[in-house]
Amino acid sequence: MKPLTTPRRLLLLTASLALLLGGCIQTTVRDENPAASPLPPLDQGEEPFAAVAERVLPSVVNVTTNVYQASPTGQPEQGKGVGTGFIVRANGVVVTNCHVVQGASRITVSTSEDKPTRYDARVIGGDCEHDLAVLKLEAEGLTALRLGASADLRLGQQVVAIGYALALEGGPSVTTGIVSSLDRTIRVPDPQCTVCPNGVRTYSEVIQTDAAINHGNSGGPLVDMEGQVVGINSAGSENAENIGFAISIDSAKNAIDAAISDPLQATAYIGVSTRDVTADLAFQLGLPVDRGAYVLATLTNGPAAAGGIREGDVLVEVDGETIQAATDLGRVLDALTPGDEVDVRVIASDGEERTVSVELGTKPLPTEFLEP
Repeated sequence: MKPLTTPRRLLLLTASLALLLGGCIQTTVRDENPAASPLPPLDQGEEPFAAVAERVLPSVVNVTTNVYQASPTGQPEQGKGVGTGFIVRANGVVVTNCHVVQGASRITVSTSEDKPTRYDARVIGGDCEHDLAVLKLEAEGLTALRLGASADLRLGQQVVAIGYALALEGGPSVTTGIVSSLDRTIRVPDPQCTVCPNGVRTYSEVIQTDAAINHGNSGGPLVDMEGQVVGINSAGSENAENIGFAISIDSAKNAIDAAISDPLQATAYIGVSTRDVTADLAFQLGLPVDRGAYVLATLTNGPAAAGGIREGDVLVEVDGETIQAATDLGRVLDALTPGDEVDVRVIASDGEERTVSVELGTKPLPTEFLEP
């Protein structure tokens, strides 16, 4: 199966399986749904799967990412990734797969209504080695799903998988099936995963189902016939039909709870991809300076672009701090906070020098989350 956006969105599973995607401020995520009361029995009538879908769909979200990838010429260009997530707290806590947000320069979460509401999101925790990410968006009053107990699953039990399959327009899709097997372990080569030993991501305590899990379903919920989450859709077979895999919700609960109680700090970012300016690069491109951070690309509608920074500019000073190389930019940003307004001194490729004001944004993917 061919990925819809970036190559990293499709990871080959061993045994012919493939992942189907497809200075800071401390923030506190208040747990507004600490122990959801038992769900009332679901009146399934003659269409039980439809009843389950109606209960679950308001809590399923579309997760899209902006990512930088290498163009045929080796220069970074902006691409998009797609996936699914589900709301677990009414104040905007969302669970998805790590590979859905891996490498993101922006994460956008959209609700499932006919006229969806869109939110910027950031990672507050999870377990990337085991493909789990927990996101936070600024919202209140959302409809959260109840987490069930995957330990109670039985072989042959009916389940429903929901997600934005194949990134098709028209809202999420619903597929049905049974639990085919339990407690599987799958290892997936993923050279993009910086926290995975030897570039291999391990899925433990995995649920096997014959419910179709396609590209774009990744990160969506696998639910039982009461609409309770029993798994997180993560992988499917590329060469065989009726084989899908989901991370068991029991194995994910500790990481979800930890992200809610002790979220990663929000860090500032400016929304550019840069490289060091050297004497060789200055000569090659005809730059008027031989130091600074050369802007290879800017994030569409990101802080830098909004402030007037363009591709080909050289950043030489940020917030009064001299930028000798691209690494200096990261060091300066680490000492600042999202929302800070800073002056940035820029030299254009034609030698024009200007100072622009940039309001820093919130980095969607904290460096700490991707560190071994």
